[in-house]
Amino acid sequence: MRRPSVAELRPVVHPPGVKDRRSGEHWAGRMYMREVSLRVDRYLVNTRVTPNQVTYVMTLAGALAAPALLVPGVWGAVLGVVMVQLYLLFDCVDGELARWKKQYSLSGVYLDRVAAYLCDAAVLVGLGLRAADIWGEGRIDWLWAFLGTLAALGAILIKAETDLVGVARHQGGLPPVKEAASEPRSSGMALARKAAAALKFHRLILGIEASLVILVVAVVDAIAGDLFYTRLTVAVMAGIALLQTLLHLVSVLASSRLK
Repeated sequence: MRRPSVAELRPVVHPPGVKDRRSGEHWAGRMYMREVSLRVDRYLVNTRVTPNQVTYVMTLAGALAAPALLVPGVWGAVLGVVMVQLYLLFDCVDGELARWKKQYSLSGVYLDRVAAYLCDAAVLVGLGLRAADIWGEGRIDWLWAFLGTLAALGAILIKAETDLVGVARHQGGLPPVKEAASEPRSSGMALARKAAAALKFHRLILGIEASLVILVVAVVDAIAGDLFYTRLTVAVMAGIALLQTLLHLVSVLASSRLK
């Protein structure tokens, strides 16, 4: 069968609203990855590859970010970025393939969420182990591995706090939450939420952003000849994760999402 062109694919796999989703579309997807994924789609739409199979590959790529970061030096950080970018690419492709082939499933939605949890956690755990210097000649400092795991737990809990809103509403017999319900009921909370959104510090513990930060600090550490900035990054990300977990929980409870 003839491969569809990018122009033929675009209106089907990128219907109105896909790139504008407030919480469902990453900035990297809007900026460049949706254009890359369209080129990959051309080679998959006429094959027997299913959207769920692509999601499995996406999950594997995200999970491999952790062992990739265990490679010492800058090359390990580069491999970590590559794995996360592959995760992002296949995250775009699986949904686009589903729209073209009209193969939708709840299992696909579920697997997509599992992959998102796993990728963020893998990057932060990998960062912690990297900071612990497990391949070094000296004593392994497991404190950094603990802090990386703590940051990973926080990243997972933040996603869980959002997803559990849907669980709570479903069990309470309520319809899915509307976007407007996420706004805090008090003016003080609304102002704090806008300030946090403007600073975007919470993005540092997401897999895509975290992998890029790790690459930058790996280059700096390579110049300095130690792991000071990698370890500082682990401590900062653990602090952000703990703070954001608490703030996000308060934000959910202070909004109308559970009403």
